[in-house]
Amino acid sequence: MADAIDQGERAPDRGAAARWEAEAANAARAAGPPLLFGLRLWASVCLALYVAFWLELDNAYWAGTSAAIVCQPHLGASLRKGWYRLIGTLVGAVAIVILTACFPQDRAAFLIGLALWGAACALVATLLHNFAAYAAALAGYTAAIIASDQLGATGGPNGDAFMLAIIRVSEIWIGIVCAGIVLAGTDFGAAPRRLAAVFAAVLAEIVGGFGATLAPAGSTSSDTQQPVRRQLVRKVVALDPVVDEAIGESSTLRYHSPVLQAAREGLLAALTAWRSVAVRLTRLPDRVAREEADALLRNIPQQLRSVPSPGEPSPWMADPVGMRRLCGEGARKLIAMPAGTPSLRLLADQTARVLVGLIHALDAVALLTGKPDRPGPGRRARLHVADWWPAFVNAGRAFAMIGAAELFWIITAWPNGAFAITFTAIVVLLLSPRADEAYALAFGFTVGIGLGTVGTAIVAFAGLPLVETFVGFSIVIGLYLIPVGALIAQPWQTAVFIAMAYNFVPLLAPANQMTYDTVQFYNAALAIAGGSAAGALSFRLLPPISPAMRTRRLLALALRDLRRLAANPRRRREDWEGGMHSRISALPNAAEPLQRAQVVTALSVGSEIINLRRIAPRLGFGPELDAALAALAEGDSAAANARLAALDRRLGSLPDSDPQTPLALRARALILGIGDALEQHRAYFDEGAPA
Repeated sequence: MADAIDQGERAPDRGAAARWEAEAANAARAAGPPLLFGLRLWASVCLALYVAFWLELDNAYWAGTSAAIVCQPHLGASLRKGWYRLIGTLVGAVAIVILTACFPQDRAAFLIGLALWGAACALVATLLHNFAAYAAALAGYTAAIIASDQLGATGGPNGDAFMLAIIRVSEIWIGIVCAGIVLAGTDFGAAPRRLAAVFAAVLAEIVGGFGATLAPAGSTSSDTQQPVRRQLVRKVVALDPVVDEAIGESSTLRYHSPVLQAAREGLLAALTAWRSVAVRLTRLPDRVAREEADALLRNIPQQLRSVPSPGEPSPWMADPVGMRRLCGEGARKLIAMPAGTPSLRLLADQTARVLVGLIHALDAVALLTGKPDRPGPGRRARLHVADWWPAFVNAGRAFAMIGAAELFWIITAWPNGAFAITFTAIVVLLLSPRADEAYALAFGFTVGIGLGTVGTAIVAFAGLPLVETFVGFSIVIGLYLIPVGALIAQPWQTAVFIAMAYNFVPLLAPANQMTYDTVQFYNAALAIAGGSAAGALSFRLLPPISPAMRTRRLLALALRDLRRLAANPRRRREDWEGGMHSRISALPNAAEPLQRAQVVTALSVGSEIINLRRIAPRLGFGPELDAALAALAEGDSAAANARLAALDRRLGSLPDSDPQTPLALRARALILGIGDALEQHRAYFDEGAPA
């Protein structure tokens, strides 16, 4: 009995020990990737500094700083950022050389030109996306970095801009190359596979949701899948940075980047067509809705409607080529399907568009997974500006704050004022595109600089004086960079830890012959902190446009473009859909679901108008269509619907023996789709119309 009691007492201990071991193992697995990134960050900085020291460059710390900035937790993001940093640095260096040549002896004109260049870069950075936006911001503050070197402590340009530009570009490029070598040699990357998995998951959700729309048709009068569609639109929009990261890992993907862009557009087109099907089914009588949904299901291959069992590989990922073939077969059957009514024709054509959208996404999955039948490169994407106003606001803020920092430096004659101007430009230019997140990020960045100053001071005055070799130097800075780098790779307060890592090297200012001047150190720290705080303050003094106002502007611009499309028959489909996709992507996270639905509906109506205009000359109903669209352009959806209904009756009067009857039925389906949309969102389409 005593043995049994002892065993009973030990059993909980063993269970607790097992739980503790499992928790420790999970913690170790979770901490592994961040620590590995911290090691990569440290190795990149050390390699860059070693090369810069070996070359005896003037300010070797810019090489180490660039290596730290380029390092990202994912390989693709690091390589993509490095490539764009090369471009941005070169553009900024050329700009400051030209600016110096234009105003060699005029300090005021030179400083105004520098502020204007920063404003131009802020504008372009807001218009571009992802790492292209980063390159534009970098071009702005690279000019400020070189300008601070030649301005010195007191005056205007000293004429050394060309040599300074070459030296700074060389130092920065050394850091970029060293970071790329370390990262490429230690991280083999998995961004294409991750992107393929995301595409496959979205494809599965669209097919599942579309099937859930067709299956209960006739048994419910509401669109139960509407929240699912709206969430999927947000997921598709969020694919943009993931696509950019995958492109960074592969030159093949860079060449085929239009395929990835077409995949995102195809998913949006599929969601738009799904919306049209759902709206039409809810407006039909129950029996008719059930019959027409069944007709659609009979023409969709069974494999596209089946859901894999738990544990089975997703066919969208495992066999994208086969699923693409099935989607193509289904689309062809639906297009050729006989339809006796405009409603059934509309449902069949829109379902075919859903499948065509899936085909574009499957092209991307096949490309990303290295499957055969790789698609061609496709057409290059054009830049479409969703709204110019936020870019102008950011440009004005950049000009005002860089100019204010320059004026403060002139008035106070602060020896480190030029350095403060640089960090004001860095914060304002880098964070302006982040809109309503900018102030919180800038505040976190400033806090990180304060914490980093304490850590850097400990390293500089307590650690480095104890070592004499580069190996010892590397070990000491590793005690700071490795844990800070690991903290960057986790999701909490990332801006704070980024500032602690990025500003460590310029504040430490390592050189072949180290000097430990506390006054110089704290002056530099004050310049960095003061410039960063000024940048953060700018987002309070000149705040970004609020999410609510941005949303209202995007809705108004979408409606304006739709009315222009209704009045202008020469608008191309690519321009229309590209512009609307940019507006859908630009909608803030705070936008209401109804507002997102209105933009998507406007996209659908515009595409149907373009299709109708192509059919009109063949059926001879151009004047009637123009009259209906003129009412839409004037904001009178009721009159537009009435004229479209009259046009529908005219097309419906064609005899069945007329060879144009099938085409007329397609035109009637398009008219029906436009009418459904105008009826569903009448208040939006009539907004701003004259009373």
